[in-house]
Amino acid sequence: MATDLTAAAPTRPDVASIQRRTLRLLFGTQIIGGIGVTIGIAVGALLAARIAGTAVAGLAQSAGVVGAALLAIPVTRIMTGHGRRPGLVFAYLVGAAGGVLVVVAAATRWVPLLFLGMLLFGGGTAANLQARYTAVDLAEPARRGRQLSVIVWATTIGAVAAPNFAALADRTTHRWGLPTLAGPFAFSAAAFLLAAVVLLVLLRPDPLLTARRLAAAGPVAAPATSARRGAGMRAAWQVVRERPAARLGIAAVAVGHLVMVAVMSMTPVRLGEYHADADVLRVVGIVLSVHIAGMYAFSPVVGWLTDRLGRRAVILGGVGVLLAACAVAGTAGHHTPGLSVGLALLGLGWSGTMVAGSTLLSESVPTDVRPSVQGLSDLTMGLAGAGAAALSGFVMRVTDYPTLTLLAAIATVPLVALALRRVPVRVPDEEE
Repeated sequence: MATDLTAAAPTRPDVASIQRRTLRLLFGTQIIGGIGVTIGIAVGALLAARIAGTAVAGLAQSAGVVGAALLAIPVTRIMTGHGRRPGLVFAYLVGAAGGVLVVVAAATRWVPLLFLGMLLFGGGTAANLQARYTAVDLAEPARRGRQLSVIVWATTIGAVAAPNFAALADRTTHRWGLPTLAGPFAFSAAAFLLAAVVLLVLLRPDPLLTARRLAAAGPVAAPATSARRGAGMRAAWQVVRERPAARLGIAAVAVGHLVMVAVMSMTPVRLGEYHADADVLRVVGIVLSVHIAGMYAFSPVVGWLTDRLGRRAVILGGVGVLLAACAVAGTAGHHTPGLSVGLALLGLGWSGTMVAGSTLLSESVPTDVRPSVQGLSDLTMGLAGAGAAALSGFVMRVTDYPTLTLLAAIATVPLVALALRRVPVRVPDEEE
């Protein structure tokens, strides 16, 4: 690693060129990865419900979320030691392996293998999430929110269309002998593999290693860089504890994700209550496409607002939209258009907390410890979402969907309290 820090730092024009190339590459792989993640998510709860029952459908979904969360630890460890490229490639390959295991589990109806496959399938989500941080390694401070949001937005192109491809993928692979609902996961595995190959070949020079060389070239930043190299989750937590802005960033990402996963993961089951089997995949595809459009389509606008209005203002706005989403979805009854509006608002609120929270977190910690702190954020977010997904299935069984949306709305209260406190923003690379 010494050679990474002692190599000549790129000039500013070179950095701008590297950043443009990195953004273009991430944009393309986010499209591919978005297809892989979303086409599997579209049918994951339905597949689990058919194999293991409705009560554990949420647990299967939460396994994917837990997988993404847990994989954040080895992925960020790889990134800390070797850069963004090997970490992203590793995550996508794990996701591809998970997709293959889910297909085998569907064929054998072996529930433990289904959960293992869903756990590893979270690798695709882990890679897509880490890509947003890769986008800001070399970003200018005034453009961090916009450049991060562009990569979040890129997922729209693949993710919005992917749920509607689920039925086509299912029919295609059914002719090959695969069981019902297994086909989308086979397509997901292929998409993850393609994304891994593209990044392995083309993500050069590595943006994180380049950012470190720039930081090491500065007379103030160099000592901090050498002191914290190899920082793990414990050191990352210590850094976050020292910075109120970083705490708010992590909380915004985690709570927004918790609310989104809790409501979204049980929406296909809700639709299955009043749609025939012949129509449910088509309806689920439409509703989830609307939801995913809300998540990603407006993220450039959210990023622009994040840079113009400030991180905290956009976080609070995102929470307000999440509350509106819970109210609309919870009162929609069996009215599918109303449920679609609620899911679109749910995605838009998630976008606000995700983009503003991620930007605030990234700029609140030093460059050398940034991958570990970002991994801690994704771990926290994933565990929060996993808990929500796991509990959502039991809530649906014990009570109903409106109660689930009410509980999700109540979960935003701690974030609102934290965001309303005055949060000083530090510029760590200049201070340390």
